[in-house]
Amino acid sequence: MQLPVHTVTCDFVSPLGPMVLAVASGNVVGVWFEDQAHLPDMSHCHKEPQNPVLQQTCDQLGQYFARQRHSFDMPIHMDGTVFQQAVWQALLTISYGNTQDYGAISRCIGQPKACRAVGAALGCNPCAIIVPCHRVIGAHGRLTGYSGGLDRKAALLKLEAGLRM
Repeated sequence: MQLPVHTVTCDFVSPLGPMVLAVASGNVVGVWFEDQAHLPDMSHCHKEPQNPVLQQTCDQLGQYFARQRHSFDMPIHMDGTVFQQAVWQALLTISYGNTQDYGAISRCIGQPKACRAVGAALGCNPCAIIVPCHRVIGAHGRLTGYSGGLDRKAALLKLEAGLRM
């Protein structure tokens, strides 16, 4: 993933490790754990923690981790293929504390045999937590795949279930 030229970033310290947030043209374009897979090159980005959308995103993530927020309402824009966009939109329909399996997402987007492709699209999700790919699990409830690491996926699901992380 290539970030827009005028992207600004800030750091966010989550209970699950440091995160980097990115905004371009007034939209959140990325939320990543610092060590996760598919982290884009941000060498051209400027740190701008006072950016209002970055501040809003930090506030809402803080509320989420404090179990005071179950959904997000900041503006987001994610570049991806038509298929990826469909998958990411389907993720936004999975409510807090619930999960769906890859097959359910495949059926939701009208591509019932595309489970592996759904997994690949999840791995490229640029807005971790906000676009809740952590809520997608394998068949029979198995925890599978998360670009931020399975330990974080398990912790996020525990958080949403009201359990200790």
